[in-house]
Amino acid sequence: MSTKVTLVTGLGFLLAVTPLLAHHPLAATYDTRQTIVLKGTVTKISWANPHVRLYLQAPDAPWEFEMGSPNLLIQNGWKLNSFRRGDHVVVTAYPARDGSKLGYASKVSLSSH
Repeated sequence: MSTKVTLVTGLGFLLAVTPLLAHHPLAATYDTRQTIVLKGTVTKISWANPHVRLYLQAPDAPWEFEMGSPNLLIQNGWKLNSFRRGDHVVVTAYPARDGSKLGYASKVSLSSH
């Protein structure tokens, strides 16, 4: 009986930990020691797990921003239509470590241009 309990407990532990192992820490991809601020136009927003993605046409180039999970953003007051294609926004973000046009958005707000 104790072997079955140990096996079931071990299997339960592995199933619980697997999602944590698959998730990457923020600082692995993004430089959390610096922030960038970009103004631009929303070209797309994707509300999909595990992270919402905001696509922005900035003056220099198109950018992609990763954000929190859809559930987290909704819990913090976001709505599916908080930002729409064509909206002018200001994004504060941590830039990608590899220098690509990718960032992790810490703040997004509407801009008056």
